[in-house]
Amino acid sequence: MIDILVYITSGLGALFVLLAAIGTLRMPDQYLRISVNTKAATLGVGLLLITAALFFLEMSVTTRVIAVIIFILITAPVGAHLIGRTSYFIGNKLWENSYIDDLKGKYNKSTHELKGLDKIDTKEENEEETDSKP
Repeated sequence: MIDILVYITSGLGALFVLLAAIGTLRMPDQYLRISVNTKAATLGVGLLLITAALFFLEMSVTTRVIAVIIFILITAPVGAHLIGRTSYFIGNKLWENSYIDDLKGKYNKSTHELKGLDKIDTKEENEEETDSKP
């Protein structure tokens, strides 16, 4: 029974890692490639680590596998976010069919400040108040 679970989890893990590799080659821009790698590769590696825990069935291996999976689940999204943010700030272009650019108009390239919605709304309200005064 454990052998069947090992075959299934290792096959699924290898499939997700393969899909991450194909997605890296097929996606049109860096931001979509980051998304594919973060999601599919994290799931694939997690399944392969679960396969190792099922195969060895030892407490020391299982605790290490759990620790590595938690580490990957915490660090992969943070790393992808930082890579994507840096790519945007240095000027990597979005795919031409991307409809929404959430950061457009919020990043000042000279001061490297990123304005949140609250700062933009406050600035617009202040401009409206000064325009309405005689």
